[in-house]
Amino acid sequence: MESCPVTYLTFVVLLETSLFTASPAPPANPLRYQEAYRQTAQTGQPLLVLVGAQWCAACERMKASVMPDLNRRGRLHQVTYAMVDQDTEQKLAARLMSGATVPQLILFTKTADGWTRRQLTGMHSSRDVQAFLHNAIERTAARPQEKVRR
Repeated sequence: MESCPVTYLTFVVLLETSLFTASPAPPANPLRYQEAYRQTAQTGQPLLVLVGAQWCAACERMKASVMPDLNRRGRLHQVTYAMVDQDTEQKLAARLMSGATVPQLILFTKTADGWTRRQLTGMHSSRDVQAFLHNAIERTAARPQEKVRR
């Protein structure tokens, strides 16, 4: 049986391409709130919490599209990310939320005076969330003594 170098070469190129091509980052894997809280209390890293509900189309879009996009682009590396379902974790959601509208993206950052809280309410694009995170983290780093209000 004669070997066909073109077929073999094609196979090798396909194999090498599939082995060495960088695959996209996995979707954002949020922690449970309690685990994220413990982690951020130990490290001082900002805590980002998405409060939503399964019946909420905007919440599901944030969870399935916006947050994984930010993760793929490395925009969640500065925060500990958690999700809270408003329906299954009602008491926790009520403590975290300001107002009743979901989704709420809440960011806690540590300052010299304690933790500050900022939030985005409603559906937001990746660009909006990225700007929110960047501005909040930069402001906290630039003025760690200032207690920032919502």
